[in-house]
Amino acid sequence: MTQLAGQDSLRWISTFLDAHAAEQGSARNTQLAYARDLRDFGEWCSRQALSFPHITRAEIERYLIHCDAQGLAQATRARRLASIRQLFRFAYAEGWRSDDPASRIAGPGKSKKLPVTLSTDDVGALLRAAPQTGRSARDRLRNTCLLELLYATGLRVTELVSLPVVAVRGDPRMILVRGKGDKERMVPLSDPARAALIAWLRDWDANASELRAKRLPEPRYLFPSTGREGHLSRVGFYLILKDIALNAGLDPARISPHVLRHAFATHLLAGGADLRAIQTLLGHADVSTTEIYTHVLEERLRSLVLDFHPLAKP
Repeated sequence: MTQLAGQDSLRWISTFLDAHAAEQGSARNTQLAYARDLRDFGEWCSRQALSFPHITRAEIERYLIHCDAQGLAQATRARRLASIRQLFRFAYAEGWRSDDPASRIAGPGKSKKLPVTLSTDDVGALLRAAPQTGRSARDRLRNTCLLELLYATGLRVTELVSLPVVAVRGDPRMILVRGKGDKERMVPLSDPARAALIAWLRDWDANASELRAKRLPEPRYLFPSTGREGHLSRVGFYLILKDIALNAGLDPARISPHVLRHAFATHLLAGGADLRAIQTLLGHADVSTTEIYTHVLEERLRSLVLDFHPLAKP
């Protein structure tokens, strides 16, 4: 029974993921997250001798209690339930089941924790440290370009490291970015970002010429790598950023690509940018996702009043 249950789960998950990728055009990272969550659910079901065609709402809720007992974060448990809901919604639509056992299960909700962000001084320190971080001159040019582009555009880390080189040719004022769900958007470049990009492209072109002379293919990506993807990995950039933070005299635990994306949005909002414009720049499908930054700004303004208003002092 356990082996049959495991075969059922693998077949359902594989078919669902293939269909979801084809119909929704979901990003690779989204697909990987679904796969991880559903694989864990499938393995738990297999250990309990439960099969997807016959599992009940109460048994799915028992799995969620198991996740809570493991100490998984609220956001992780919410994401796992969302993955399970998608799977059984698909199964019901395909006629694999006559009911949807996950449709009425209440989730743990989403964390209201405000995103961590950086001050403009912190970002300035990172930008000054980037040209001094790296083992070679080439590494330092690349690191400067990475950081300048990230803060100038607020790109997701995957969007940044996988930028094709053709997207930035010709000293562009704006670049075309392919984001989540294969959706495209235009993002403007600041003058410092363009200067860092031009310097990096000079080195990139020199390296490409050397490769052609050896009859080797030139890279497709702006930030190439010898890895399987052909471009710098998210983990690789994460580690680079930690080194830059150390050189900037900042706590590396506070710095990540996503924190810099938060800083981009928060600093724009503090400077008077329209929330809808920030939504477009970040590539958010729903403005409610962008509204979290208004809360960050409210916290900052509240602290400002409490720290400096004369009537707020005891």
